Amino acid sequence: MTSLVSDVTAALARNDADELLHVSLVLSMEPPEEEHPGYAEKICRELALHPNFNVRGNAILGFGHLARTAGIIWKPKEVRALVEAGLADPDEYVRGQAEAAADDLHFFLKWKLEKPKRAEP
Repeated sequence: MTSLVSDVTAALARNDADELLHVSLVLSMEPPEEEHPGYAEKICRELALHPNFNVRGNAILGFGHLARTAGIIWKPKEVRALVEAGLADPDEYVRGQAEAAADDLHFFLKWKLEKPKRAEP
């Protein structure tokens, strides 16, 4: 798994959005919890603040994957804030990924997240 950490570290240093949009999904679908507890979540938290909407949205979706695959969120207050921010993100893609993450967090960890009220057209 050290190679995985090295690969992710190198990808973060390159900061190529086309590469980073895959990082959180790969990590969250098969998190290295035994070797590196909380590592996948840490990377998702970092990428959830990325300026690129695809990277940001996929990182937020990663929290939902982690609820399913790892069964734990190590920093629930931080993750809750990031998912709730995603639900109100100006980008439709990010909002959709945050909706999916919120659904998974609710189903697998029984979380209830604050969803923004939609304005009536």
